[in-house]
Amino acid sequence: MKDEQKWDEISNDISNVAKKIKSRIDEEVLVEDLKDTFKNTIENTSQLINNIIQTVESTVTDEEIKKETKEIIGNINSELKSLISDTKNKFSIQNDFVFMEEE
Repeated sequence: MKDEQKWDEISNDISNVAKKIKSRIDEEVLVEDLKDTFKNTIENTSQLINNIIQTVESTVTDEEIKKETKEIIGNINSELKSLISDTKNKFSIQNDFVFMEEE
């Protein structure tokens, strides 16, 4: 009977490890999806900013308005860069924390 209990425990241990592995894989897939979505959002935002700049360049004739508009777009761009940097850091910190918990 003891041998049977040992095999049951081993089977349970294997099952638990398999569940942890699956959970970890699922988490990694979610993180990769988030990273891809974040990257796409950054690329789309960059394209939008470039389109705005091109539109201003081609349609606005008043040089003062062009200059002020470019300054505003530059400020928006700086804020977005800062936000992106902060978000990247949060992803890194979060990933480091997850890895520390698992060890």
